[in-house]
Amino acid sequence: MISPTDSSDREHALALCPVSRETGGRLDAIVALLEKWQRTINLVAPATLPQLWTRHVADSLQLVPLAGEVRRWVDLGSGGGFPGLVVAAVLADLPDADVTLVESDTRKAAFLREAARIVELPVTVLPARIEQVGPRIAAGVEVVSARALAPLPKLLPLAEPFIAQGALGLFLKGQDVDNELTEATKSWNVDASVVESRTDRSGRVLIVRRAERIVTEAASHLRSHPGRTP
Repeated sequence: MISPTDSSDREHALALCPVSRETGGRLDAIVALLEKWQRTINLVAPATLPQLWTRHVADSLQLVPLAGEVRRWVDLGSGGGFPGLVVAAVLADLPDADVTLVESDTRKAAFLREAARIVELPVTVLPARIEQVGPRIAAGVEVVSARALAPLPKLLPLAEPFIAQGALGLFLKGQDVDNELTEATKSWNVDASVVESRTDRSGRVLIVRRAERIVTEAASHLRSHPGRTP
């Protein structure tokens, strides 16, 4: 049995993260499609459905003002469309908007593609592993995002092709983000800041402006002398 979305949650979510009337209509259509597909595919945790607008929609919306005036956005591991479809709903009225959703689960990718078609969103869905497509689509991307995809030490290698070419990283995280940053800085030089979530007291948004691998002396030696052991 699927729990119905609480109608009052929509009002609460859009009070936290206001949008235009047109964007609100597109978000309504996305939510309706998600509820339909949720009957056969687990797009979001069933327990979160009554608060879908706050837990998923508003949580995604809060990234848009942090990004500034951008057109080209890539969302990694888009799942049920958060934040990717929500971002596309906001950017849909902008000329040349282009939101790419990377999702390796073919069933979820099918939902993303159908939602983009019906709601007429500026979306491209890539049903592939991030490692396979990241380097070839990174040029010109202004923002790379991810939500609940992986701990930062595993997420940074996936986002690196984009950040290295100037993209801003916007990653929705939990309260352990400081520990993730500490662990990541053992292997990465990271220029990042953390802001509190608008929708979840324990949530955080990690803003990554630069991320470069730390090259150890041994690794540098191997690069200079391939085939040798340190």
